[in-house]
Amino acid sequence: MHTEPLQNGRTVLVDDTCTFGIDAVLLSAFSAPYATARSCDLGTGCGIIPLLWELPSTATVDAVDCSAHAVSLVQQTVQQNGLDDSITVRKEDWCNLSLPHGAYRCVVSNPPYFAQNSGKVSVDADRRLARHETETTLSDVVIAAAQLLQNGGHFCLCHRPERLVDVLTVLRTHRLEPKRLQWVHARRDTAPFLFLCDAVKNGKPSLSVLSPCFIEEETCLCPAP
Repeated sequence: MHTEPLQNGRTVLVDDTCTFGIDAVLLSAFSAPYATARSCDLGTGCGIIPLLWELPSTATVDAVDCSAHAVSLVQQTVQQNGLDDSITVRKEDWCNLSLPHGAYRCVVSNPPYFAQNSGKVSVDADRRLARHETETTLSDVVIAAAQLLQNGGHFCLCHRPERLVDVLTVLRTHRLEPKRLQWVHARRDTAPFLFLCDAVKNGKPSLSVLSPCFIEEETCLCPAP
């Protein structure tokens, strides 16, 4: 376990099984405009997304994970950064959440990318939880988000391009209407390796595709709506 410094002056505890990548960093920026009241990070991992948010003094975040190891790590991180009044860390099962339904302005998730029976499954339990839909499926995460969000609230997630149809279908099935979509490329001459999506609970159909993000050129600013 070691501490990683963040650009906003905070620090985050990570280890071999609980860390973060560029996808979570981009998702934090993409969802930041909505993290102004009560928000929830489903599958918080090391807690990087709420740590990168610049929260108003009145905003609160429930950082939720089903891994006891991740929850312990994030609790230490929150305490070290003096964020106990803003971020509450919870161990929860997506299929049986104790959090209040309809109470959140923003829900965010960096869900497992690999569907059941696809990809090489890790032997490490925490890596398996984070990467594969073995215990938690895409539908589980979307259903949980739909339950937690208030009417008009935003669910922001990132996923792999080959799962785009799955993601959009499941979102609309559970009354989360896709409103913003952004492709992420390593360079202009490469195919996208990620997409960011913002869906609104009970929103009207209307999808805006934003300018693509190119990591190499640092053109990764996600414009506020």
